[in-house]
Amino acid sequence: MARHQLVIEGVATETKNPVLKDLAGRLHRHHLGAITFSRGVEGSEILDFLARVSIEADHSEKPLGLALSTDARSASWPHIRLYPLMYDRLQLLADTNAPQGEEDQETRTQRTRAAQLWIGMARAALASEGSGLPGAAVDELTKNVEAMQTAAEKDEHDDVATDPAAVASAIENHPRGTAYDQVIVGYMLQIAEELRSAGGQEAIALRNRMSKLVGTLSDSTLHRLMDMGGDGIQRRKFLLDASQGMAMDAVIDLVRAAGDTKEQTVSHSFLRMLQKLARHADASTGARQEAAEQGVLDQVAELIRGWSLSDPNPDAYRLALEALSTTNPLFAVAPEARFAPEPRRIMEMALEVGATGDALTRAVDELITKGQIKWLVKTLDEAVRGDVTESVWTQTATPDRLSGVLKEEPLDAELVDALVPRMGRGAIDPLLDTLSEMESETTRRALMDRVVKLGPDVGVAAVARLVDERWYVKRNMLKIIGDLKLAPPGFSPVEYFQHAEPRVRREALRLMLRDPALRERAILLALGDPDERTVRTALAAAQQGCPPTAIPLIASCAVSGATLDLRQTSIRVLGSSGQRAALDTLLVLTAPRRNFFGFKRTPPKRPEYLTALSALRQFGDDARARAILDHAAASKDPEIAQAAVGKRASVLMTAPVDL
Repeated sequence: MARHQLVIEGVATETKNPVLKDLAGRLHRHHLGAITFSRGVEGSEILDFLARVSIEADHSEKPLGLALSTDARSASWPHIRLYPLMYDRLQLLADTNAPQGEEDQETRTQRTRAAQLWIGMARAALASEGSGLPGAAVDELTKNVEAMQTAAEKDEHDDVATDPAAVASAIENHPRGTAYDQVIVGYMLQIAEELRSAGGQEAIALRNRMSKLVGTLSDSTLHRLMDMGGDGIQRRKFLLDASQGMAMDAVIDLVRAAGDTKEQTVSHSFLRMLQKLARHADASTGARQEAAEQGVLDQVAELIRGWSLSDPNPDAYRLALEALSTTNPLFAVAPEARFAPEPRRIMEMALEVGATGDALTRAVDELITKGQIKWLVKTLDEAVRGDVTESVWTQTATPDRLSGVLKEEPLDAELVDALVPRMGRGAIDPLLDTLSEMESETTRRALMDRVVKLGPDVGVAAVARLVDERWYVKRNMLKIIGDLKLAPPGFSPVEYFQHAEPRVRREALRLMLRDPALRERAILLALGDPDERTVRTALAAAQQGCPPTAIPLIASCAVSGATLDLRQTSIRVLGSSGQRAALDTLLVLTAPRRNFFGFKRTPPKRPEYLTALSALRQFGDDARARAILDHAAASKDPEIAQAAVGKRASVLMTAPVDL
């Protein structure tokens, strides 16, 4: 319990919280230094304890802390332990320059608070079942406390004081206990805050005592107390207050102890440099000494204010500190501790100040290694273009980086679109390498669309990869070449049309059909291909312009094609060709048949017959074709009549209705 706050499990409460502040003040006025609740505490005990504490100290016969004897501390509440501070006989030192009898109690308390805090810490160091000191040492320390109180009662200044070394020894030798440590830490927090703003003779004396106390405590004890001093924010506040009120050596010891905690680290070389500067300050005198000392304390305060990283020193700065603090290379920082600042922070700082260097290079590499390349690219896109962004882009948009992104599933198309334009031709090989292995058709199509946009150089690179014996690699490369507006110089797809895999032949056919010099040959070869999709592709090309040499093959397919769809498509191609050689096949497919009695009858109504009638209309100026069409138009079957006359059939069919 402090005057305005509680220290619970090493964490001090906020002094601005009205409820906790009132509770702390109420317990403090009862002269209670600490309270522990043991396992098994019952509700009746807590209620009885709260009822007792709810009575203000000045309204009761005696404050609770003074009313409890050593033997009867836990008599009333077996599971609640109270630690009194015994302020009943305390009269604090008075300022001899202050007018007597003219100041109120509050003014007097504020003026003598430094002495009050020190006496409280001294008593707290002994307020336990054994401080670990020999009996004679305990008696001597207790005698000093009593002597100091006696002098305070007489309102006189003297040299009688509790020995800081003895208080430190009591703390050092005390068995570790949470409640005990929290009481000591609570007083250290209050003393640091008091020294930050207090002045006068009492503050100077308190500063000297605390400096000696801290200097006497071992590193392990300081670490123990700092670890009990709350979280990182509370610890930094304590160090800030101490840096403005304690001696330099004590401040550096506290910083080192805080640095040993699990939350923060401070460079050993930096501490050695501060100690070296402190010794220079001690060697000076007068105003020079004061200025040097204040400079060191300001540096420590600045360090503490920005203390949120594991190691705030970049590599170059660390080496400079090492050179300043020691010439022995054995004190170099371990490699794993060199570049502790977060790479994101270094990246943001570099963009803000417009600086490049090894630290930024390492930070970018670490971001990419940890899979944060997307954040990096987004940050670069949002930043103002300059030397820093160009430098980072050069380091980020590389073939290796792009290859790593392309291997991830699912593909991050947005990230690929950010890297590829920055790389230009450098993106061709990673994209083609990925396409050589890609199994997903959707991803393959997306990558092909992007690689084609890189220009004619893609075609050259694709041709070079056609030597790969894997059929799907050949298929993908031919597909890319086909998507380009212009095939690479000297490239011929004819040899790939002989490949055993039909999917490779189809891509080669697409390239051959695009070349006027190879178009006729491509149609002829494709019409004889065993793959139906290849034949259909050739028929579609012939429908746009059928070479005369292909008519016999198309006619053969129209009569004996493997599927109905192929036969119908071939018939349509014959009709659209406009060539007389195609007319003979259409006449055969549509000519009427004579029955037993010699009468002409239309052929059976099959899909091929209806399609052939429609195609035959293209040759309506031929007498043989006209006779067949007229005979079919007179058919009683509306479908046959419509196929023969086209749009006129609907007029003939609806005429009787109109009449």
